[in-house]
Amino acid sequence: MSADDAAERARDRLVDRLLDEGAVESPVVEKALRAVPRHRFLPDAGVEEAYADRPVVVKRSAGGAPLSSASQPTIVASMLERLAVRPGDRVLEIGTGSGYTAALLRELTGADGEVTTVDVDPDLAAAARERLGAAATVVAADGAAGHAAGAPYDRIIVTTGAWDVPPAWWDQLADDGRIVVPLRWRGMTRSVALVRDGDRLVARSADACGFLPMRTADGERSLDLVADGRVRLVHDEDQAVGADALAAVLDRPRAETWSGVHVTGSDAVHAVWLRLAAAEPGTCALAARPAAIDGGLVSPALPGTSPAVVDGPSLAYLATRPAGPDLAELGAIGHDSGDLTDRMADQIALWHEAAPAPLLTVHRAGAEPPKPERGTVVRKRHTTLVLSW
Repeated sequence: MSADDAAERARDRLVDRLLDEGAVESPVVEKALRAVPRHRFLPDAGVEEAYADRPVVVKRSAGGAPLSSASQPTIVASMLERLAVRPGDRVLEIGTGSGYTAALLRELTGADGEVTTVDVDPDLAAAARERLGAAATVVAADGAAGHAAGAPYDRIIVTTGAWDVPPAWWDQLADDGRIVVPLRWRGMTRSVALVRDGDRLVARSADACGFLPMRTADGERSLDLVADGRVRLVHDEDQAVGADALAAVLDRPRAETWSGVHVTGSDAVHAVWLRLAAAEPGTCALAARPAAIDGGLVSPALPGTSPAVVDGPSLAYLATRPAGPDLAELGAIGHDSGDLTDRMADQIALWHEAAPAPLLTVHRAGAEPPKPERGTVVRKRHTTLVLSW
């Protein structure tokens, strides 16, 4: 078997898996994924790595930290489905990386469409330009500025974690356009499909995901809860999270409230996180290193980051405990928490009762959208998010 045949078979196996798992829903996205050879955009990866369902780092810093990666194929497929590219569309991609997604976009737009892709890293842009040839216009620039020369765009896709929706993206989106962006707020990242509706953007979906953040300043903040940084809170600049109020909070009395709700997997945790973000203004993320979890300092629902709520000097975070084979019970653990653990358990119960997911709308900064009767408002530098039921 030739190397090309082996790569094609590996690609087909990957696409078959994405179909079976529901990440690929439409024939057009399936066709694009089968047509574009991912391994050609990842020259430092072997065929097996290129067609595994996981991200591949394409550039690291001098210290070894990842700066850019080719996203996990499951996430790529899901975002393309949500983007709903049509033949002839003008598409802008923010975050070129390897150039693979831009090649997929070109397959979806067809010969009558146009694809423009922007990356802040000139080396990555140059390499992608060589791989893509005439398939896309590659621009080395800050993605937050978009690319006005090719506007308006029918579709915009952002393949790097964004804390806000910059004015340029909004200005360059067509009146009936759609933008899919991994948007960060309240410590979580959601791949949000936003459809333009007059002077606002309305979310059609909000899927849990993980992306490397944009290499530009944003309003996400971090607060160490212990001196060595083993446990910290990740919150937004509009939230009243105070270092003095939370000093030594993990040394304060601990309380637990369990909901009686049993779940499998991590999807439930992410769903509860979204609900908490709409119900509790102090929702943020508890980030814990393995040593802090193994040593019993904290016991969050997920390794890495889990949902938490801060209210003045009080802290509570989502937790799980075994409830049977492959089952876990959701609950909350708090320190000096007052009624926070009970409030979190109430939200778990409401989610479990099949309450609808919050509706997300995005408004330009300066606009004053009506405050929802049930929900919350998140103020960012360029936009205001409204989550409501």
